[in-house]
Amino acid sequence: MYGKSVPFWRSKRPFDMSREEWESLCDGCARCCLHKLEDERTGTIHYTCIVCRYLDCETCQCTCYPQRTKIVPTCLQLTPETFMTIRFLPDTCAYRLIAEGKELAWWHPLVSGTSDTVHEAGISIRGKVLSEDFVHPLDWERMIIDWVR
Repeated sequence: MYGKSVPFWRSKRPFDMSREEWESLCDGCARCCLHKLEDERTGTIHYTCIVCRYLDCETCQCTCYPQRTKIVPTCLQLTPETFMTIRFLPDTCAYRLIAEGKELAWWHPLVSGTSDTVHEAGISIRGKVLSEDFVHPLDWERMIIDWVR
């Protein structure tokens, strides 16, 4: 096994990763940008097919990423300090997988070597969502989806 190095996400704890390494764990699926509804009785989180108005639905990238938490106060910044406490991360999320001691999927850009595979595998939100600009808040309950867990 000479010559093969262990990927940083297997050899480092989140607190030991550089900012660039930490950010590269994001697969670009934009599932975390889906609006969520919480059942007040059970605490269950339900994903909707509605996304933040600042998300480019084709590229699955935030159009105001550096300022996102100032512009959208409900946008959470995942950090090594906070990611373990955020309940809504989808089961495909690299941050969640690493916290659970699991491997990254074949389509993750760090594994595949390209950001296209997250879209090719159907993991990203591309082609599946509507901007919040086009859905009245009273209709959000009707927009609950089951393709994200």
